[in-house]
Amino acid sequence: MSQPKRPGFPAWIASSAAPANSVSRAMARTTGGGNAGVRPAAAPVGIGLDSAAVRTRMVQRLAASGIQSPKVLSAMGSVERHLFVDSALVNQAYEDTSLPIGLQQTISKPSVVSRMIELLEGAECARQSGLARVLEIGTGCGYQAAVLGRVAREVYSIERLRGLHEKARNNLRHLRLTNVHLLFGDGMQGYGQGAPYAGIIAAAGGDAVPHAWLDQLAVGGRLVAPLVKSPGHQVLLVIDKTSHGFTESVLEAVHFVPLKSGIA
Repeated sequence: MSQPKRPGFPAWIASSAAPANSVSRAMARTTGGGNAGVRPAAAPVGIGLDSAAVRTRMVQRLAASGIQSPKVLSAMGSVERHLFVDSALVNQAYEDTSLPIGLQQTISKPSVVSRMIELLEGAECARQSGLARVLEIGTGCGYQAAVLGRVAREVYSIERLRGLHEKARNNLRHLRLTNVHLLFGDGMQGYGQGAPYAGIIAAAGGDAVPHAWLDQLAVGGRLVAPLVKSPGHQVLLVIDKTSHGFTESVLEAVHFVPLKSGIA
């Protein structure tokens, strides 16, 4: 039986790997592929926001805040966040703050991006063989998709706002990712053609988790999403799918844009 054709994104990016014993080593890169060797981490080059030293300092702050995953730290140090924000805001790109990206949407804080992706890595089906296929709800400007592309083997990212979908495509084009597929559609419906997913991550919070997401989550998979607990208050929700059903964990308070249905 033939598999449904997957949306393409004609590009490539090297994967990243790193030992756990230092932040600087966490930014070492591989050539991609399972048998590739680890290259020594490059010395910081360039000036200003083009300097790897700027991203290294951000990674050090993330590690100090409790992020432990070598893959996540390496990915956060590799993706140039200033290329995903408007030129007037680039000086704030590596601060731990959310920033507007247009159409009343925001790019999440680096600490929130790294926290949520690290939680995905804790899925039962990801603990031994790594994070496989991930669905991202809310592509936004494409920053989190780029980070996910360095951590997971395959990423489907869906955006309901056409303007942001196109912005993400433009932002990601130069990175040349083959394992990231950008979709334009209603994120509340998920993307059944790519299911089941080892991880589902949402960048918008609603009053409840859509049933489509739970249906598309693999047994042993994990969903990480903001949830509205009361007006004006959101929490980070983690749902694990087991052979016996679902288990939920409510974590810290967060602040995301509202989850909406339809396309625009």
